[in-house]
Amino acid sequence: MSIPWRVSAAAFRPDTSGHGMMENSPMQAETQHAKGVLPSQALENLIGAGVIRARSPILPEQVQPSSIDLRLGAEAYRVRASFLGSGSASITAKLEKYRLHTLDLTRPAVLEKGCVYIVPLQEELALPPDISGKANPKSSTGRLDIFTRLITDEGRQFEIVPAGYKGRLYAEIVPRTFSVVVRQGERLSQLRLFKGEYLPSDVLLRQLESEEALVFLPDESRGEANIQNGLRLSVDLEGIDGSDVIGFRARKHAPLVDLAKIQHYNSEDFWDPIRRNDSRTLILDPEDFYILASREKVRIPAQFAAEMVPFDPTIGEFRIHYAGFFDPGFGYGTGEINGTRAVLEVRSHEVPFILEDGQVVASLVFERLLERPRMLYGEGIGSSYQRQGLKLSKHFKAS
Repeated sequence: MSIPWRVSAAAFRPDTSGHGMMENSPMQAETQHAKGVLPSQALENLIGAGVIRARSPILPEQVQPSSIDLRLGAEAYRVRASFLGSGSASITAKLEKYRLHTLDLTRPAVLEKGCVYIVPLQEELALPPDISGKANPKSSTGRLDIFTRLITDEGRQFEIVPAGYKGRLYAEIVPRTFSVVVRQGERLSQLRLFKGEYLPSDVLLRQLESEEALVFLPDESRGEANIQNGLRLSVDLEGIDGSDVIGFRARKHAPLVDLAKIQHYNSEDFWDPIRRNDSRTLILDPEDFYILASREKVRIPAQFAAEMVPFDPTIGEFRIHYAGFFDPGFGYGTGEINGTRAVLEVRSHEVPFILEDGQVVASLVFERLLERPRMLYGEGIGSSYQRQGLKLSKHFKAS
């Protein structure tokens, strides 16, 4: 089965902004690639061909520059424990075995923190044999510490859709810090699709960095990219734009968060601000949830996406960024933005851990798209975090 998508003329136009990759750039000498992430126009064509389908019409705003948002279905199942598919046992069959009760999502329903839920999604797939997928929680999902993973009937890994998969998609949802109110149609995760087996490369990233400014420092000057198994990022414990607030720690006993309410909640009811100290350090208490920011401002050029590595035991016993996907154009726009800080969702495991200002805490792995997407991340498509500093999820009022 061939991929039913078209190459847009815009993919071959030179960048005239003076900021982006130019027509004669080695990275742009060939705008189509045999392997890589499918851009927005390819996803739209797959929707038109029924490769990506849904039980209700897919909305235009679900299609992002290099991913598609996935919507919750009509029911959620509280289950005893997390699980994956195995052998011939489908997710539906396992739900019959492990579910405790069923929630009706056609009306607002509460998902309680610490409980495991499985939700059949509205979207389904009928992928060709050379197309596979990978999912991530959306940024707002991660910033609320909602642990969300995609599962499939044939999958042996969370978040991975096997090449050629045909069938339903399911979300495992575990609110970790706040109990949340959800309903049918809400979008907690996003899926990107790959043609072929694409492997990110530090060699490719160094070549890109030689042509594109990927990192800017707080003073807007270009920074030196630290490339080692991806683009390394460090934590800011100095404070942004003169503020002495360097982060937020989630309160353990907070009210419900209704995911449909945007810029609605007062942050002080849910978060304790963390203020800069003289030593520019922060002790992470085990299992507490923190929102911090990167020292660097990063840019994701138009023909690339990036994923943040969530856990690297070589740099500390903590997990960074539960929603670690960055669309093309993040911190870039049409070339006029000198980078955007990455917001870090942090949890230490097992033992207290001391972070120091400027300490490397995460890596961004860059993935090349098959071609430049027709849309880029930014305000024009309703993106919430294009010019963010230290920012909580969009559900909280701006302070």
